Parts: sequence; structure tokens; C-alpha cells
Amino acid sequence: MFIQTEETPNPATLKFLPGCTVMPRGTANFTDAAAAAASPLAEKLFSFAEVSGVFFGTDFITVTKSADADWYHLKPAILAAIMEHFTTGRALFAAGHAVGDEPAADEEEDEIGAQIKELLETRVRPAVAQDGGDIIFHDYEDGVVYLHMQGSCSGCPSSTATLKAGIENMLRHYIPEVVEVRAI
Repeated sequence: MFIQTEETPNPATLKFLPGCTVMPRGTANFTDAAAAAASPLAEKLFSFAEVSGVFFGTDFITVTKSADADWYHLKPAILAAIMEHFTTGRALFAAGHAVGDEPAADEEEDEIGAQIKELLETRVRPAVAQDGGDIIFHDYEDGVVYLHMQGSCSGCPSSTATLKAGIENMLRHYIPEVVEVRAI
């Protein structure tokens, strides 16, 4: 098994591509060791004291390191843990745990919310996934769109620029009712 790595716009985060499907649908975000108990792989990655976040996407794993950690020493251990997990065929999640976060489907969703979700799903999420992250629609209220940033997007120095210059401008262009985008 050959695992590729890619740098992300967030210097504290690396994207690992194991060459196979990681999540068949949705995403999973682990921000601490307690949450990682749901996944044997996330739990193993959090066993390294320098790991501060793990994110699973369709075909990638994003790992965030603590500020004082060095990728030179941490990267080989992470590669070994990922390789061992996939070559032994272990399940990504422990029995009884959720398979992944999907954006919530609201039965009585308003038209603007549906338009926002469609634009995010077709134009934003694929681009953000290439950088090792995800952006999930949380709410739309009084012209303000609330988004939850995950993976490499969470804590990324360029995330504010992505939100304001990229996503906010695009949403305002297609949906005039949108006046602002905020991260939650």
C-alpha cells in the first residue's frame, strides 16, 4: 500500500491519501481523543500526543498536529498507523457508532436555505475537500449564513479569506438575500 501525502493551506495539517475509500459517504471530524473512541483509526492517531485533530473524507484523512510538533518526526508514525489499519482490513468505526456526518436534511427547508446548500454542495465542498477539509451548512438567518469548518479548514490562517472573499462573494452573487457568511 502506498499512501500519498499533500500539504494543505493550513501548515498544522497534512492530508493523507491511502488510495482507497475512507468514508463511503459523509465525513467524520474528531477534535479530541474522547471523540476518537468512535473510530479505532482515529483513536490510534490520537495516541500520538502531538495529534490534535483527525478528519475523515471520502478518500483522504487529514491530521492536525499541535503547534509545537514537527511533521518530520510525526509523519512516519501516522503513515505507519494508517497503513496498518487499512492493510489489516479493520473497520473505520467501532460497532454502534455513526458512519459519518451528513449535512442535516430539514423537511421544511426554505427556498433560500435549499439554494445555499446546493451551491455549497456543488461548488464549495469539492474544492475545500481538495485542501483536506469540509464546510458544513449550519443555519441561515436574517441574511447571515452560518457554516461549520472541519479538517484542515478549522484553524487555517486562510479560512477567513476563504469565507469572506470566496464563499461569501459567491453566495451573495447567486443569492442576493445573503449579506454575510460566518464560521461557527
